[in-house]
Amino acid sequence: MSIIDSLLNDFFWRALIGGLGVALIAGPLGCFVVWRRLAYFGDTLAHSALLGIALSFLISVPLNVGVIITCVVIALVLVAFSKTRTLATDTLLGILAHSALAIGLVTLSFMPDVRVDLTGLLFGDLLAMSRDDLLWIYGGAAVILVLLVTLWQGLLMSTIHEELARVEGFPVERLRLVLMLMFSLVIAVAMKIVGVLLITALLIIPAASARRLARTPEHMVGLAVVFGFVSVSGGLALSWHLDTPAGPSVVVTAFLAFLVTYSTTARTAA
Repeated sequence: MSIIDSLLNDFFWRALIGGLGVALIAGPLGCFVVWRRLAYFGDTLAHSALLGIALSFLISVPLNVGVIITCVVIALVLVAFSKTRTLATDTLLGILAHSALAIGLVTLSFMPDVRVDLTGLLFGDLLAMSRDDLLWIYGGAAVILVLLVTLWQGLLMSTIHEELARVEGFPVERLRLVLMLMFSLVIAVAMKIVGVLLITALLIIPAASARRLARTPEHMVGLAVVFGFVSVSGGLALSWHLDTPAGPSVVVTAFLAFLVTYSTTARTAA
């Protein structure tokens, strides 16, 4: 048996490998969440993941596929409604977030034959990581990283100054949709790690910590990934030694790193 097979047969190493894969993509996307002030938007997509799970059982598709489809539809609905300006964006986000979560829970209650671990879905079940989950995580990570490298200039420009990006010829609306698609994908693959209620924390906290130290956008992305790695590794260690829930432990570690960073360092120019 090879070393790789030995690692993948151990639940702890599968959890660590999967968690590091999620941190690898949550870092860059979390930076865009922080730059664009999309924290509540990310929360809305995360809450809609439970509706995606319910729909997955109804139409018999893999959970991750159902979550991605639902998140994309919610994102498109949000864009369509925000253009009408009949409601404030934060009001619309609040309506969609809580309605999607509630509809998902009600739909699951009508399926008594379907056994769903709601605690695991809401708060994550990192130590139950399977090989198939690893394929989803690293397959999604590969797609997201390729898109980020290819579209980096346009995404960054439209984030800094949307009107200037239009003048420069960047397809701002298309880039926004692609970014939403990437958010949907990372939420689908991260659901196993920290659950639908804590996904946004994994996106925001490492990126916020990195912002304190970074001098350039690229530097911030790299630091966000590092903080994500520290959060996953530290959270798993905390869970292992203290027998605490793995997903929340990852978020607690990220929060502690954030507190240490902001209390011991000066604000940089980034």
